[in-house]
Amino acid sequence: MKLYNNPKKQTWSELTKRPSIEQSILEEGVRTIMQDVERNGDRALFRYTQLLDGCQLNDLQVSKDEMAQASVSDELAAAIDTAFANIEKFHRSQLVEEPTIETTPGVACWRKSVAIEKVGLYIPGGSAPLFSTILMLGIPAKIAGCNEIVLCTPPNKNGEINPAILYTAKRVGIDKIFKVGGAQAIGAMTVGTESVPAVSKIFGPGNQYVTKAKELALEKGVGIDMPAGPSELLIIADASANPEFIAADLLSQAEHGADSQVVLVSDNAEIIERTNDALRKQLELLPRKEVAEKALSNSLSILMNDMSTCMDFSNAYAPEHLIINTDNAQELGDKVINAGSVFLGNYSCESAGDYASGTNHTLPTNGYARNYSGVSVDSFVRKITYQEITANGMLSLGPSIELMAEAEELQAHKNAVTVRLKALNDEQN
Repeated sequence: MKLYNNPKKQTWSELTKRPSIEQSILEEGVRTIMQDVERNGDRALFRYTQLLDGCQLNDLQVSKDEMAQASVSDELAAAIDTAFANIEKFHRSQLVEEPTIETTPGVACWRKSVAIEKVGLYIPGGSAPLFSTILMLGIPAKIAGCNEIVLCTPPNKNGEINPAILYTAKRVGIDKIFKVGGAQAIGAMTVGTESVPAVSKIFGPGNQYVTKAKELALEKGVGIDMPAGPSELLIIADASANPEFIAADLLSQAEHGADSQVVLVSDNAEIIERTNDALRKQLELLPRKEVAEKALSNSLSILMNDMSTCMDFSNAYAPEHLIINTDNAQELGDKVINAGSVFLGNYSCESAGDYASGTNHTLPTNGYARNYSGVSVDSFVRKITYQEITANGMLSLGPSIELMAEAEELQAHKNAVTVRLKALNDEQN
């Protein structure tokens, strides 16, 4: 990790940049794949699966037999049950019935949540089978009441889906699963193919290719959860923090992928030094050592003068995950402006949010925490507003509408009120 000592504020914009592929090259490649899928449907999906995943498939959809045979150890099944219960409990609490508001006598306004009918879930499964993401996306989709849930995930070289992914999908109640990964999966859910249904909104994390494909899906009128790309973590630590814990947390995100980024910000030089020592020791024990090493080469350690400046830098960076490992974590937590999900205190490791505490791990990255929230039940619904105006309400509110419409020179708008007021006045006379 590169070390920066009290960098000046004018350099922060450069320090907060994420590692990225050159955008024009990225977009050209992804757009080509998306257009190929639109033109050639399943044939394109079979071709890309052979080319990119190294396997030749006879069928894109996971069969009923494959679903029935999917199993995990009893211990893992129990852990998934624990996570399921906590995630469901937290997300079910988000169902709130909104009241009807009488804004003016005779004018009632209210809002109703209506589930998105068809949603697509992208589950990374290449270098790491992220079955936990099925819980994070499938549970709120089910709570929201989505009618059709389509799941795409890449197969291994034998054309198989990791059994933990299939088991978790079965546990959530998802049975439309397709062996398609990468940008081609996003393309398939965007336009639909002979096998893969088109959806109205696409969810799920992925690499920069998947993220770019989701952005291009917007051009086709398909919604996305957020621009969620490579994972990232920022840790604010003071002298009270445990360097072993910090190092473990940094590596937990670094092992996601070579394009991930982790950042340590502290007002204590010794903490940074001891954390770097712990990083070197723990890194040697990781099966994904090479991946984590590449991510660490894109990562930062920053020494600041005080905790207030550390917090300012964090808000400028807008991390996907933010761990505040200080003796006044609650106090600093109140100063968070930009972050996807926040973890307070010595024992609140980011892994808890990734798996089983209850909060959602599908979060905005690349600075999008400035303007996006993480996935919730609200992500799977549309909020439709209603209003009902009685005769008395029209008599009360109508003249104001007429004046405003006339001031905007929209005569037909005004007339829609005028004809009603005239009819009401005629009835009264």
